[in-house]
Amino acid sequence: MTATTIAPAARTATEDYATLRTAVGAYRVTDPLVRLTGDDRLTFLDGFLAKSADYVEPDSVREVLALNADGKPFAILLHFEIGEESWLLPRTAVTAEELGAYLGQFDASAGVTVEISPDGWGAVAFEGPVAWSVAAGFVDFDISGLTLHAVTEATLDAPGATAHLARVGTTGEYGYLLLSDAPQAAHEAVLAGVADKGGAEIGEEGLSRVQAEAGMGVYGAGFGELGVDEADLAWMIDWSRTGEFHGSGELTAPTGSESRLTALVAPVGSRFAAGTPVTAAGREIGTVLYQAPSANPEEELVLALLDTPFWVPGLELTAADRTGDERPVRTATLPRVIARSLTVKIA
Repeated sequence: MTATTIAPAARTATEDYATLRTAVGAYRVTDPLVRLTGDDRLTFLDGFLAKSADYVEPDSVREVLALNADGKPFAILLHFEIGEESWLLPRTAVTAEELGAYLGQFDASAGVTVEISPDGWGAVAFEGPVAWSVAAGFVDFDISGLTLHAVTEATLDAPGATAHLARVGTTGEYGYLLLSDAPQAAHEAVLAGVADKGGAEIGEEGLSRVQAEAGMGVYGAGFGELGVDEADLAWMIDWSRTGEFHGSGELTAPTGSESRLTALVAPVGSRFAAGTPVTAAGREIGTVLYQAPSANPEEELVLALLDTPFWVPGLELTAADRTGDERPVRTATLPRVIARSLTVKIA
């Protein structure tokens, strides 16, 4: 999950949710950054990323999966290529210590230098249907020219500051991330731009709800002991890739017969504990893993691990909420909400 500052007490998760869906919300990214330099840095990355870096374009960003030795997910990461440097930024919750221990398994003795949480660097993100209008203030060209997954130099009103603007997001709405060696100045500049466009700084719960509705619920839920196919992350593996990478020896191609992470919708006010059985006509067919924050006033959103074939959409199932009452739940497709950014053009 992308870590954030906590929104002021006067704002609720529902208000933050509405801000992300209708305007623009900003949040400081506090997950550990990693900077890699040296001619062999892409070879180093190929040792553990599930997609090869062979065809990565300069000044671009992509989302990648790193595995543990047992073939289960370790983290989803953003991989930036900026000039002569590579950067990594976790999307799922991982500490600097955990990231350091993971990267320490791989030989970086020659041709690559790895810095975890490089001194002075930080990031701030902003997302929403009018986020592009905030991003326009950081570049000297038509912001529509910054395509999805592209990175460009950004202008920051701080003497000697270096900043890079990436068009990448977590919510299905327009999203941007500002990476800078003057993170406080970058944060203040983003907040000023967001406020000017009717947005606000948002907290973790509203953001997590929109992420879950966009099909990125593992950002908040984590993986637990889920395998790649169970977590519905098989699309992040390059199954035709030549050569091995960390954990690839334990992978098996999906067959469609495994249990799978599935979205469920439930009546407003239902609260489910992790581990709660999900049943079909009295038969247990799955388990609740995570409930997204109650920020959407129309329904509750739950992630569950369901047996085959019960993860198909539109099935009426049952689960007991925290009060012990049986509640109807229904399997649903993701994205759950049609993003406003799909119909709002970048001017």
